[in-house]
Amino acid sequence: MPNQSTPMRGSCRCGQVEFEVAATPLMTMACHCRGCQKMTGSAYSLSAAIPSEGFRVTRGEPVIGALHGPTRHFYCGHCKSWLFTRPEGMDFFVNVRPTMLAEAVWTEPFIETCTSEKLAWASTPARHSFEHYPAPELYQPLMAEYAEYLSSQSAASRD
Repeated sequence: MPNQSTPMRGSCRCGQVEFEVAATPLMTMACHCRGCQKMTGSAYSLSAAIPSEGFRVTRGEPVIGALHGPTRHFYCGHCKSWLFTRPEGMDFFVNVRPTMLAEAVWTEPFIETCTSEKLAWASTPARHSFEHYPAPELYQPLMAEYAEYLSSQSAASRD
């Protein structure tokens, strides 16, 4: 995983919505749920959980798409690119689609979720797998382990 400095910029496919990430992820994830499969047209979605204070939209006005429920999925109103998600009850982070960043970093998932719904051929290099979502009490230890992982990767790249 590359050692990446912030801030970083990202955008939708057409460029009408742009955003900035000014903090490293708390964790990276792949979600295998059927909803993510349908929204991406692929086997899973990729996310980088960015601390809320380290994320901001800098151009354009994203629109809510998908289910319009308590978990809000934000898209470009023009090209319909899925940009980020604000998960219900988890206001301390924003799930950014890391492939929307100018440089495709933070794409390697540290955890994978909803593996009970994954396609039989789909695999990821994730260090932790969960049949559903991790229990709330697991998030802090997982984020601490991810921070250690990033630190070790950064140290290794300096050597």
